[in-house]
Amino acid sequence: MGLSVALNTARTSLLASSNQIAATARNVAGANDPGYSRKIATLIPGTGGATVTITRASDAALYARTLSASSDAARSEAVLDGLTQLAQTVGDPSDPTSPAARLSRFQAALQSMANQPDKPALARDAVEAAKALAGSLREAAEAIHASRAEADKGIADSVSRLNDLLGRFDAANSAVTRAVSNNADASDALDDRDRILTAISQEIGVTAVARANGDVALYTDGGVTLFDRGPRAVGFAPTSAFAAGTKGSAVIIDGVAVTGAASPMPLASGRIAGLAALRDQTAVTYEAQLDALAGGLIDAFAETDAVPPLGAPKAGLFTAGGSATLPAASAAGRTGLASTIAVNAAVDPDRNGDLALLRSGGMNGTDYVDPAAGGDAAYTGRLRGLVSALGQTRSLDPALDLGTASDLPSLAAASAGWLEAQRKDASASASYQKTLLTRANEALSNVVGVNGDDETALALQLERSYSASAKIIAVIDDLLKAFLDSVR
Repeated sequence: MGLSVALNTARTSLLASSNQIAATARNVAGANDPGYSRKIATLIPGTGGATVTITRASDAALYARTLSASSDAARSEAVLDGLTQLAQTVGDPSDPTSPAARLSRFQAALQSMANQPDKPALARDAVEAAKALAGSLREAAEAIHASRAEADKGIADSVSRLNDLLGRFDAANSAVTRAVSNNADASDALDDRDRILTAISQEIGVTAVARANGDVALYTDGGVTLFDRGPRAVGFAPTSAFAAGTKGSAVIIDGVAVTGAASPMPLASGRIAGLAALRDQTAVTYEAQLDALAGGLIDAFAETDAVPPLGAPKAGLFTAGGSATLPAASAAGRTGLASTIAVNAAVDPDRNGDLALLRSGGMNGTDYVDPAAGGDAAYTGRLRGLVSALGQTRSLDPALDLGTASDLPSLAAASAGWLEAQRKDASASASYQKTLLTRANEALSNVVGVNGDDETALALQLERSYSASAKIIAVIDDLLKAFLDSVR
């Protein structure tokens, strides 16, 4: 072998070892970065000596599973946070301020009045308990509206973050494709792109499809294009305030609605999907349950015209916002009753009402005095009839998810129990999804992460190789000097 050939081989080996040591140093520096993938310096032999190509450790299947787990965990967490806040605000059957507890208190007060109808103090207690019950239903409805508004704001924030992340993903994707096209080291650019993609997966369920030259296209888990050689616009119009029956806006991606009942390609995971489910499904169902309870109370105490020509039945102790008109029996006709239910001013002493009308009826005029009392001057039979009306079984809309029939006390307890069951299910799901995400991250880290001990051992080995190449160059240098000295 000629000295020039030997020198070139040693120099190439020295350069290769140097590049490998540099890759090891990068790995050690990125060992604590969860978004860093181990860099692999691969020797490629050639006619002019070996060259080093930098690639990164990867596992496409594991990474896709991690993205899916991240989206599922974010959805579950969003639902759990909203339900926990709502449950804490509304309370449970054991909370004395909850609608269920208020209804039990009112039922007991009315029973006490029926047992001693001639005592005004008991009548006042019953009316005050009725006012507290109506107030608890209104407060619960307001809590639901606040919860929906908070979820709507969360969706707006997520959409804003998503648009920002898509812009950053566009820049990172361009950096990858440029590096791949120029045969340059794209490993750091790929890490940056994956970090951004992981953040995107927390906001929305996403699928990444690899294409030529390192390019990637993104689609939602419902199939809508999210990124294809450029980000798609994600739009959302926040709702300023929520009331009974208010429908929040849908999230629009590339002109397609991805949330809401009318969505042709709905999201299944991600924070946006969780917040939309809370705003448009769980909270709406719970409010409909409270509306059904309020409607049942109004119906139970309705007054009937006893003097021909008979007029329509009218609201008695409980009214919809003070109106004497009874609400329609349909689900649509009951929308918002929990927000407006109130005690009739005619029987409320704080508004110059007459407590005696509770036992006799006639809150809508003398024609509506209960004729069933007959000669019962104390109206004991009427009051006991009102107590029985509370326990009367009534049909329920199956959409309420509480069966098809129930009495009012059972309905109130079942509604509170339903909300708590939803919260417990969300808690179990969030815990499960978090565990899956942790395990997916661990599995991915085992494949693409950095092991400090392994990198240290490799660095020592490369240093020995580097020293050997340097010694060869030193020997060749001595030989060249000896040759030159011999020809002088």
